[in-house]
Amino acid sequence: MGQISLFIIALVIIFVSFVLVISRREAKKHGTSAKEEFVGICKSAIETASQKEVRKERALALLRSRGELSSSDIREALGVSSRTAVRYLDELEAEGKVEQVGKIGHFVTYRPK
Repeated sequence: MGQISLFIIALVIIFVSFVLVISRREAKKHGTSAKEEFVGICKSAIETASQKEVRKERALALLRSRGELSSSDIREALGVSSRTAVRYLDELEAEGKVEQVGKIGHFVTYRPK
């Protein structure tokens, strides 16, 4: 357990260091401070995460209103890639909000639980 904690802490430190290096590089390019660039990077990550949650909720609402849909139906409705639609549906399934009908291929659909 202790080794896992140390490994996770090391990964966090590496990630933060990486973001700081990137923010300094971007600050030099744009003539801003590293702090402004760091805040911008963090804000962008938070906005991206919130957009993802909004899209997942839209997918869930579509499933609830229409009953059963394929990943390609979700892809078209949300305007995302096929892989992104499948990822959203997989996450919703892991959260226990939807269930997959079928095993593989074009016959797979999803419905709300």
